[in-house]
Amino acid sequence: MTIDIESATPNNVLDRASLVLDAFDGPGRLTLAQIVRRTGLPRSSAHRLLDRLVALKWLRRHEHDYELGIRLMELGSIAVHQDRLHAAAMPFLHELHRATGFVVHLAILDGSDVVYLEKIGGALAESIPTRVGGRQPAHCTAVGKAILAYRDSAPSASMSPLARKTRYSIANTTALNTELQKVRALNIAYEREESLPGIGCVAAPIGDVDDAIAAVSVCGPAEKMSFDYQLAAPVRMTALSIWRHLESGSGRVAPTLQRPQRLRPVGPIMQHRPPQPAVALAR
Repeated sequence: MTIDIESATPNNVLDRASLVLDAFDGPGRLTLAQIVRRTGLPRSSAHRLLDRLVALKWLRRHEHDYELGIRLMELGSIAVHQDRLHAAAMPFLHELHRATGFVVHLAILDGSDVVYLEKIGGALAESIPTRVGGRQPAHCTAVGKAILAYRDSAPSASMSPLARKTRYSIANTTALNTELQKVRALNIAYEREESLPGIGCVAAPIGDVDDAIAAVSVCGPAEKMSFDYQLAAPVRMTALSIWRHLESGSGRVAPTLQRPQRLRPVGPIMQHRPPQPAVALAR
């Protein structure tokens, strides 16, 4: 069946602008040809839209390349600092980093991905290629599993198999559901080289009982991390402190970014490495 690209692309100007901006979901600059390929927009339409976005400072042009502009950076910074969750979490994230020496992440769930709202880690942060605003498949990360374990939209068998980031990533929904049961039992999630080679993470959900709105984690070289109470205890305490601080304010926070998406299916996969036994914690 032949797909008419012209009719498949959005006609609304805002939808097209969003499509162009979404093409910059990653580091580096893009050429007009790359943007046309990623968006499916006609070349002439994309060129006119790029010119307008450059004029509005939403994008910057460097000869024949484009990158995100200063206005988007300004708005993004304002949005982060206005976010109640981020504001409530900051002092506790810094304290967790000081106590453990590892990189600390604050993340929320957006569809099948986690999005990082904060990253604190000093010199060690450079060795872990995550960034504020960056995404990772939720089932490959400790923060993602910590949130998924308490969501009604738990993965079903129809969503198997799952995309993989490394050879240790969870490969199917059966293994994922087993892992999420352990997370609910311990109120802690572990990640051993599942999203990044050589990196391990320990995460805890932030939220009310059986209702996680976010997660906090410590990450570092897997061989230097203890996947037991030594890291689980301070991470769980940090998550609890953030939630109590958030609840003491007015209203309730429920961070959302985009419409929910299904976990990514993929083709042939490698066998998932059985998780190491976790040490039970006092609830």
